[in-house]
Amino acid sequence: MSTILVTGGSGTLGRHVTDRLRTDGHEVRVLSRHTQPYAVDLREGGSGLDRAVDGADTVVHCATSARGGDEKAARNLIAAARRAGVGHLVYISIVGVDRVPYPYYRTKLAVERLVEDSGTGFTVLRATQFHDLVFRVLQGLAKSPVVPLPARVKDQPVEVTEVAERLAQLAQGTPVGRAEDMGGPEVRTFDSLARAYLRAAGRRRAVVKVPLRGAAYDAFRAGGHLAPQHAVGIRTFDEYLTTRFNGGGARR
Repeated sequence: MSTILVTGGSGTLGRHVTDRLRTDGHEVRVLSRHTQPYAVDLREGGSGLDRAVDGADTVVHCATSARGGDEKAARNLIAAARRAGVGHLVYISIVGVDRVPYPYYRTKLAVERLVEDSGTGFTVLRATQFHDLVFRVLQGLAKSPVVPLPARVKDQPVEVTEVAERLAQLAQGTPVGRAEDMGGPEVRTFDSLARAYLRAAGRRRAVVKVPLRGAAYDAFRAGGHLAPQHAVGIRTFDEYLTTRFNGGGARR
């Protein structure tokens, strides 16, 4: 069995990756800003990062921050991994980062390139958006009497535990470079996802489709973030909603 470090190992994806790897018998270290004994801010690096990486066979990089700094964090992690002689660096990215000129996507693409140029054996898996993210977006929009949605945009949400399963499998294998993309089972219009959410939540809201402008919107409208040819996910958004509401996991 291997020693595997999971950055962001307490997050939405990382905790499921960690659970799967431990179930398979690996020694798993969880690195996050607030989880001992490897409480490290990757943007700062330092001796704590070196200690976390030391002796690890594989690093699964799930950590990300909406506050920015992902490129700096990746540089620090890659440098530490190279010093420690890590043999396999696994990175989770997003479908369409090379096609959609959205700031966060550009950052993910930049990190992909850092990983590819790291000199370390690597695997990059791109997935479509998680059910959880689509849910949170719709939950926030539904707080107002009218739900505004970008017109003519589709999405292909995927179950986070299924992505975690795939990422854990890749982490236990040899480096493959770019793995095949992973998409959810259905490509659906965003307004159909919103209406499904409203039905499941028992909310009555007007849904308004708003045409937007800009290169990023045009790319989303063209489906640059979709992977219909890799619709390998199993759990649908409706099934996710059923579990989320019937299980009491969501506030209306």
